Amino acid sequence: MSTYLVTGASGGIGLEYCRQLQARGETVIAVCRTASPELEALGVRLEAGVELTSEAAITHLVERLAGLPIDGLILNAGILEATSLEDLDVESVRRQFEVNALAPLRLTRALLDQLPSGAKLILMTSRMGSIDDNGSGGSYGYRMSKVALNMAGRSLAIDLRPRGIAVAILHPGLVRTRMISFNPQGISPEEAVRGLLARIDALTLETSGTFWHANGEVLPW
Repeated sequence: MSTYLVTGASGGIGLEYCRQLQARGETVIAVCRTASPELEALGVRLEAGVELTSEAAITHLVERLAGLPIDGLILNAGILEATSLEDLDVESVRRQFEVNALAPLRLTRALLDQLPSGAKLILMTSRMGSIDDNGSGGSYGYRMSKVALNMAGRSLAIDLRPRGIAVAILHPGLVRTRMISFNPQGISPEEAVRGLLARIDALTLETSGTFWHANGEVLPW
């Protein structure tokens, strides 16, 4: 049995991570701003009221988790806000950077001493953070923040290798969640997380720092 911490756990992919990890016997710590009834019903350890852009909130979370080894750190919390060139909202771009790129890096640093050798760090990113794959433009805040997260993941893979910690940079695919208004063309969270967990289970130091689709495809930077 391993211990996994999942951020953004109240719904969508985060909730499904908690559900599937618990079902296979793992210990789950669910971190979120506001707990959903579905998350509360799982009966996993719940750390609600955590705003990951707040240094004080991160500090208090780490204090509550003091001394607890974390085998899998799944940094899933994120936001998507529309930001076009014609209607550029700089505050929205900044907010997406804070949530999507800086918060995962800050939490990783704060929990670093609780990640043992053999632990796995999972950064939930998006194909929209691929520069080579950008054929439609727009979405400035989201795209830019995910590119930044991807770069952080590559650097973390290098910096954490001596500690024996592997890093996966994962795109879940198009998933029917609230973030994309439950787009009917998307796959279910259940299917997405099955693929994501397969990538996590297969992750090694040799493959650390790879940008993967949940289906196993290696994505372009």
